[in-house]
Amino acid sequence: MNIGIDMMGGDYAPLEAVKGVQQYLAHSENNLFCIGEETQLKELFQTHGISSPFLHIVPATEVIGYHEHPTKALKEKPNSSIAIGFKLLVTGEIDAFLSAGNTGAMLVGAMFSIKPIKGVLRPTIATLLPKLNGKTGLLVDVGLNADCKPEQLNQFGILGNLYAKHILNIENPTVGLLNVGEEEGKGNILAQATYPLLKENTAIQFIGNVEGRDVFNDKADVIVCDGFTGNIILKTAEAMYDAAAHQKLENDSFFGRFHFENYGGTPVLGVNKPVIIGHGISNAKAFFNMILLAEKMIQTRFCEIITSNFENL
Repeated sequence: MNIGIDMMGGDYAPLEAVKGVQQYLAHSENNLFCIGEETQLKELFQTHGISSPFLHIVPATEVIGYHEHPTKALKEKPNSSIAIGFKLLVTGEIDAFLSAGNTGAMLVGAMFSIKPIKGVLRPTIATLLPKLNGKTGLLVDVGLNADCKPEQLNQFGILGNLYAKHILNIENPTVGLLNVGEEEGKGNILAQATYPLLKENTAIQFIGNVEGRDVFNDKADVIVCDGFTGNIILKTAEAMYDAAAHQKLENDSFFGRFHFENYGGTPVLGVNKPVIIGHGISNAKAFFNMILLAEKMIQTRFCEIITSNFENL
């Protein structure tokens, strides 16, 4: 198993990325291809006493900054850590690629380098939802597709269902449509047109509409919405954690689960190989958990599972 890591992406990279690699190598024998500025990485690995036959440094002389235009940057910086990462992924030298760097560049690379799985109208990204009963749910989409069509939301339900089942280990996941009321026929034009598609979708267990107040309860394992709405919910959840931390409740059994570092990053669902996007302020624990997620996606052959399901559809 070969996992590629953009060591230069993130506010605290490469130091926190190095620490995350150290945590992972302490219990794993999978190959990590650390892409970044070679001299800097060698010094950090030496300083922290990290030496392993499973650790490989891939030199990259350029970095794509947060504020650079994604498509332009990938084209003009072929020696950047993100561009090299996607090149290794396309050629099969690595099995998964993760970064806490420029989100747009990661999405562009995923869409145009390894491309969407055949039959997938639009890839999507999701976020995990801590439930009040201790379980974990999924919200999809959370920002990749601000404007959606009903057919795309229908597919988000399928992609989210597969992720909940094979990565979150939820048996028979339930899928709900985020709406302003529970009754069929509620909502805007998009919600009204999506409901019958999800209702007739035999690939999922659709339970109907769910409201905003249901997001953190156990009504649905997977909640489907457009990326505009989903991103607002995601940012609101982050604000809830910040408010809890301000009140010194960050270690509360519920609010503590909102911290992004516990999940590491989110995969781009619907592309041909595992691509994982991390938070820009990722620390060592976040990088460690991103690598664990990449490992699980490879082990479960998750992208192949999506491919098989969409072939059958």
